[in-house]
Amino acid sequence: MSGCGSASGPKSEDKGSASTKLVVWDWKSGDATAATYVQKAKADFAKKHPDTTVEFVAQPFDQYYTLLGAAIQSGKGPDVMLFNGGGQIRDRVDSLVAIDDFVTADKQRLAGWDAFTKGGKTYAAPVTLQGHPIYYNKALYKKAGLDPDNPPKTWTDFLANCAAIAKVGAKCFAQGNKEGIGIQFFMSGLGSGILTPQEYDDWIAGKRDWKSPNVKRLFQLWKEVNDAGLNTDGANSTAMFNDAFGTFEASKAAHMIGLMSDIGHWKDFNEFLKPENVGVMIAPVVTTGATPSLPYDGGIGYGVAKWTKDPKLAADLVRSLTSTDALAAFYADAGAIASDTTIDVSKAGAAVATIVSDLKTGKPALHVALSSQTIDLMGRLSQQLLSGSVTVDKALEQLAASDKPA
Repeated sequence: MSGCGSASGPKSEDKGSASTKLVVWDWKSGDATAATYVQKAKADFAKKHPDTTVEFVAQPFDQYYTLLGAAIQSGKGPDVMLFNGGGQIRDRVDSLVAIDDFVTADKQRLAGWDAFTKGGKTYAAPVTLQGHPIYYNKALYKKAGLDPDNPPKTWTDFLANCAAIAKVGAKCFAQGNKEGIGIQFFMSGLGSGILTPQEYDDWIAGKRDWKSPNVKRLFQLWKEVNDAGLNTDGANSTAMFNDAFGTFEASKAAHMIGLMSDIGHWKDFNEFLKPENVGVMIAPVVTTGATPSLPYDGGIGYGVAKWTKDPKLAADLVRSLTSTDALAAFYADAGAIASDTTIDVSKAGAAVATIVSDLKTGKPALHVALSSQTIDLMGRLSQQLLSGSVTVDKALEQLAASDKPA
């Protein structure tokens, strides 16, 4: 397995030792937009441990968790590993070191920790905040005779806007569900306008009622939106990354439930649509009493492998990977909404200003609360719902069975 290795040599003190090496696996360090971020993180770490070498191994994202699973099974592999927040890391905490004692000084500066915790322990430090704002194309709104600075607050008004937008030759939603990811964006982007606040909080807390009429309504809307032709054509054959984003950037759709991290986000959209045309809205109200909010969690974060020779040394590298200078570079170059709350984003434009403002009242994303197994099942069922090969009731039965505690 390319790049597979672990720290070697005696345990190092604060300055490390000549034979010490740390290996990092991720899927970001090979990106051009992450080059300065990695450089600054390595420089920060080198100040503390000048005799320790650090090797980054960028794995392909579509194979990442498979490769990581093989390393975990063998008990050998990288010392530091990148994870998505939520089920992907929570399902693998047995292979990680709890880092709470190492990152105490960072707890106030960084946001998004909850997505990397399980059983009251923290297993990774957040690099980005990941959320699902609903982006909209203000130029298409103007073309359709709609107020670009007054996005719809209710589902009824939203559908009326969609009808107006259709008359100028654009779809309502850019959608890609080839990977089964579209349903995750849809659930978290629109869910706070469908579930009541109590249902929402219960869902995040693990008390999920899959028989709730509002949960059923969410999955009905997933199908209804597609059946009504509001999605871009061929959702099940369109990849979210990056074909669906491309249709939004090409003004073929007026809305896109996108991301806050370093892809499918405000900076990409600014490049194609111009910053003044990129709007951000929260979910329109579908259910009376729902309180729409921005769904977000810790996005990606680095954790420490249980097999590493020196957990404190590896945790120091994680701290460097989440240092202010490194994260400021990641925000500047990649456009990621970084976990560091001290970074100044005031010059980034209206879309970022709206997102950051909405963080104050935001809540965790609905899909992140689910296990990776339930997420995978939901992806398959979402495709079947769009194709008509499963009913909403049958899909919810399967999801409820999958979501039961082990």
